[in-house]
Amino acid sequence: MTDTIPPTQLYLISPLDVWGDFPARLERALDAGPGLVTAFQFRVKGIDQHEAAALAEPLQAICAARDVAFIVNDDVSLAKRLKADGVHLGQGDGDPRDAREQLGREAQIGVTCHGSRHLALEAGEAGADYVAFGAFFPSTTKETEHRAELGLLEWWSEMVELPSVAIGGITPDNCGPLVEAGADFLAVSGAVWNGDEGAAIKAFAEQIAPA
Repeated sequence: MTDTIPPTQLYLISPLDVWGDFPARLERALDAGPGLVTAFQFRVKGIDQHEAAALAEPLQAICAARDVAFIVNDDVSLAKRLKADGVHLGQGDGDPRDAREQLGREAQIGVTCHGSRHLALEAGEAGADYVAFGAFFPSTTKETEHRAELGLLEWWSEMVELPSVAIGGITPDNCGPLVEAGADFLAVSGAVWNGDEGAAIKAFAEQIAPA
């Protein structure tokens, strides 16, 4: 890859299992596409905050060394404890204004907006730094109650300056239309972690460049 920033970048979401050799896998993924992965979301479930913080520490260091934003999923208090770069909020995870108050002006705050212009505009008014739309495709990572259409990305990119993240079942084979529709970031998880992470990142790079 060249040093130029690709038109769409990757927002990498962790699998639920980040034990064992996962730090080495994260290093391989980030090093396979320098400049392509711009953020990493730490997403774990069913463990206490102390254990989550211990798991996050080496991953956060790997991201910091590569200038990749470290974002915590759902949990503002964990993000504050870790001094993470930001937090991603689902619709039931609190108000971006409250997250901003706790995490500070520099924090990156994202909000899941499903397939809704209204929710996305509300999130923007509440101070979100980006909005996430999806699912665009069936996902193996989590159940998808909501679906989003390409037209939403096109409308958003033309009408609103706030960055958009496309999410849901995105693979190297199907990502092209999302890039063309104006998605600023592609949130990817299973397509990377269910196989060879380095090869997957390189495959995304090959598809994003011509799109």
